[in-house]
Amino acid sequence: MALDGGRAGPVLAWEVSGWDLALARLMAPQGTFAWREHWLLALLLHDDARRLAWVVVAWLALGLRWPTGILRRLPPAARLQWLTSVFLGLLLVNLLKHFSRTSCPWDLSEFGGHAYYLGHWLWRSGDGGPGSCVPAGHAGAGFAFVGGFFAFRRHTPRLALGCLAAAMGSGVVLGLAQQLRGAHFMSHTLWTAWLCWFVAWTVDAAARRAGWQSEPVILASHAIS
Repeated sequence: MALDGGRAGPVLAWEVSGWDLALARLMAPQGTFAWREHWLLALLLHDDARRLAWVVVAWLALGLRWPTGILRRLPPAARLQWLTSVFLGLLLVNLLKHFSRTSCPWDLSEFGGHAYYLGHWLWRSGDGGPGSCVPAGHAGAGFAFVGGFFAFRRHTPRLALGCLAAAMGSGVVLGLAQQLRGAHFMSHTLWTAWLCWFVAWTVDAAARRAGWQSEPVILASHAIS
């Protein structure tokens, strides 16, 4: 994902590689996903992680008026930019997921369901299952916060890199957890990462065009002192 907005080439390459099924079979060697209901994945890394993500969203929203922690190192416009990119990223991922006709791995007949494997973006053709599985909504609870990189990079570059690492790292962990459960293929997670990055980059470009980021970079140093 390049910093110029991201190119989907690597994601498309994975998409056509056929490795989705190969990886899913590694996670379900007996034809079932043994970790599907494990508390670590189903509770801690799914339910609890989702609640934590909304807590962070609430912190960002409150930070528009009452910034705390690292938000005090950002001007109001940059805080608004970060929150906007989070909401738009989550909205886009969940809208695409809602209209998707692709089913999850655990819905495939190979793994005990009734669907058959089909290309993810062939929306005119159902796969015989419930659909609504691509992109990976849960991984967005991490990837959606990648906008922090763009918000911080003019003011505190180290925090920008920290936000980038935290957002991408948490998205990968949450995506892998869902793959172990059979809830998603790897490509679903990769598409979510790319979509959230693209949304954050687009919001940043719009913010710069609108002059939202006209504050000098030295603002961050004043916040520290």
